Amino acid sequence: MKKLLLFICIFSVLSTFAAKPKNQYIRIKTEFGECVVRLYNETPLHRNNFLKLTKEGYYNGTLFHRVIKDFMIQGGDPDSRNAKPDSLLGEGGPKYTIPAEFRDSLFHKKGVLAAARDNNPDKASSGSQFYLVQGKVFTDEQLNSVEEKRLKFKIPEWQRQVYKTVGGAPHLDRNYTVYGEIVVGLDMVDKIAALITDKNNRPKQDVKMVITILKRRAAKKLEKQLGQDSLKDKMVM
Repeated sequence: MKKLLLFICIFSVLSTFAAKPKNQYIRIKTEFGECVVRLYNETPLHRNNFLKLTKEGYYNGTLFHRVIKDFMIQGGDPDSRNAKPDSLLGEGGPKYTIPAEFRDSLFHKKGVLAAARDNNPDKASSGSQFYLVQGKVFTDEQLNSVEEKRLKFKIPEWQRQVYKTVGGAPHLDRNYTVYGEIVVGLDMVDKIAALITDKNNRPKQDVKMVITILKRRAAKKLEKQLGQDSLKDKMVM
């Protein structure tokens, strides 16, 4: 009986250790801090492409080349690596696009990761360029105006509450693919968004990035911590 219980305990421990994290995570490091982003499983094309490029070291040494306070910080242009101060950036990337993956449940709240794109009719995403939303807090009146003038659809009430408290960029919803969100280190976005920029919205101080994938053990540890934090928040409420 004791041997059976020992076997069950060992099997349980090994199963827990071997289990995969529910999501995949990437870490973005800059001299203004770092953040960890959870990539959404609901957008597999964008998730897998970002992971592929990250494994290749594609983003390392590139810049956050376009920064607009109360809106977003954009990066992922390979041409930004070692670019001269007067270089106009934002056109670089791999020679492919990614089909749009719009999901009604994924929206432009503060801290999300989304794909940049050009003005193509299919709203296909850039193969590499992305942005992190800073956004701003909206009132009901402002959201009503966005619905009427930009979106042509009603924002769900639960999303409105987020835009009225946490903030974001609602006018981009269902126009640009959202495929992840910052779970640790949101203040990095605020620090970069506050930088002085030139007439092309490029920071006058280069902001280089290094992006890596969290390994399985680190991802599982993070998910456990996030789960505990969520439980604490519910208990406080």
